[in-house]
Amino acid sequence: MDMTLKVLGTEDHALLSNVPAGLFDNPIDPVEATRFLTDPLHHIVLAFVDELAVGMGSGTVLYHPDKKPSFFINEVGTRDGWTRQGIATAVCNRLFTLARSLGCEGIWLGTEADNDAAIGLYRALEGVELRGVYFGWDDAL
Repeated sequence: MDMTLKVLGTEDHALLSNVPAGLFDNPIDPVEATRFLTDPLHHIVLAFVDELAVGMGSGTVLYHPDKKPSFFINEVGTRDGWTRQGIATAVCNRLFTLARSLGCEGIWLGTEADNDAAIGLYRALEGVELRGVYFGWDDAL
């Protein structure tokens, strides 16, 4: 499989807006796509096989007044039919490289306790597994 990864920038609105259904949870909203792509703290990587987007990952730089910036991985996804081919691994590794190049000193994410595929991926990527409690407001989860 010949896969390419692309970190999207402000000039990639049309590319993001034209991703076929099935990769993201919902259809791309043009207004939100613009907001995301023009915010310098938000980043997204798309994985392509030929011209089909088969994987994605997004993250956000978090600044704090008392520590170095960190990077929160918002979401990682692979199109149905394309799983277990190294796509999510490549997307995550590209996000890690991007975060480090932006000066982030911590990279973190959360997933559901029953998401075996994600947990397996993050363990394979040698993430430090933390136990905790997550809370959400306003339908965040």
